[in-house]
Amino acid sequence: QVQLAESGGRSVETGDSLKLTCAVSGGALSDYSMGWFRQAPSKEREFVAIINWRAQTYYTESVKGRFTISRDNAGNTVYLEMNGLRPNDTAVYSCGASKQHFSPDVDDYQYWGQGTQVTVSS
Repeated sequence: QVQLAESGGRSVETGDSLKLTCAVSGGALSDYSMGWFRQAPSKEREFVAIINWRAQTYYTESVKGRFTISRDNAGNTVYLEMNGLRPNDTAVYSCGASKQHFSPDVDDYQYWGQGTQVTVSS
């Protein structure tokens, strides 16, 4: 039974950096593609970044050059390093695990964490 737990979210100012962590238990991280998603107030959950077993990555256009997703298979941990944060990055950030897909579609993910709040002030 795979369980995911996000941490690291907090309130920051425009231009600051932040690193989120997703801890995986109950399964081997190397068996899954891992994704980061976010949901802002009054908006639907949207794709942010994904990484597969070969460390191939893909990002949504608005975070390219600012965010970096990485994984530590031995430590069963996924990270999202965020730089140059903007107010419209404010959202609850969640990680998901997909056993069969390298996909930006939320429906392709079998396991989810509870999320961690990131707030960026002007």
